[in-house]
Order: sequence, then structure tokens, then C-alpha cells
Amino acid sequence: MANDLKRTLMNAPNAVVGWVIGRLGRSPGGAELLDVRGRTSGVVRTVPVNPLELDGRRYLVAPRGETQWVKNLRVVSEGVLRVGQRRHEFEVARELPDDEKAPILRAYLDRWYWQVSRQFGVPKDATLDQLSAIAQNHPVFEIRERTRA
Repeated sequence: MANDLKRTLMNAPNAVVGWVIGRLGRSPGGAELLDVRGRTSGVVRTVPVNPLELDGRRYLVAPRGETQWVKNLRVVSEGVLRVGQRRHEFEVARELPDDEKAPILRAYLDRWYWQVSRQFGVPKDATLDQLSAIAQNHPVFEIRERTRA
């Protein structure tokens, strides 16, 4: 019973943010809803994420590590980012190897440190070496607009 309560309390902020993004069409700090099909169930799962735009490219960073959305995205390689009625279908261009993640993590923390600092466990001004040391714990996907054949 205690674990159920803990899980409910941990998911409550995501539910509130999801409602604001999905129903009100507001994007707190640039957050969007990620819809990705479940890798085994086929059911679409929705979670708030903070997409990052850097040097003309778009990325999804997983502050909590190997989450279900990360595992699903690895298998299905596509999803939808949305705010209110605005939808952007995307495909995964690639998952970045650890040795390429530090500059992306730097930009991500510059933008959202206030929200994700606990998940990263590094100071706001972490060096690229410090970020390289934790890169293996945070999957990063480069995404691009989905093209239709």
C-alpha cells in the first residue's frame, strides 16, 4: 500500500503538467507531451518531456534515465510531440552515443536545471567532463520531423 501511495504522489506532478499541456494548450517552460506507442502492448503512452532545440536540431533527453518512454522509443522509433491541438509527428534520427552527449546535456541543464537538477546530480555549472561522466545515465535521442512516403 505504501508503494502505491508513493507512486501516486510521484506521478501527480506529471499528471498536472500533462493536463495543462494537453487540455489548456499551455507549455510550461517549453514542455510538450510525448505520445509513443508501447513496445509490447501497442497502447499509446503519454508523458511530459522537455524537447531541446540546439544548432538547428531537436533532441529528447531522458533526465530519469532508462524510463518506459525511452524503451518504447528505442523500439518504435517514432512518436508525436504535442501542446494542446498542435501536433508534430517525429521519427528518431538516432540515439546519441555517450561520447556525444555532454554538449547536449549542458544545453539541457542550462534550460531546465530548475526542474531536473535532482535527476542529474551535478551542479548547474557542471563541466563537460562532469557531464561526460554521467552521460551513460541519460539517453538522448536526436529527432526529426516525420516524413511521409
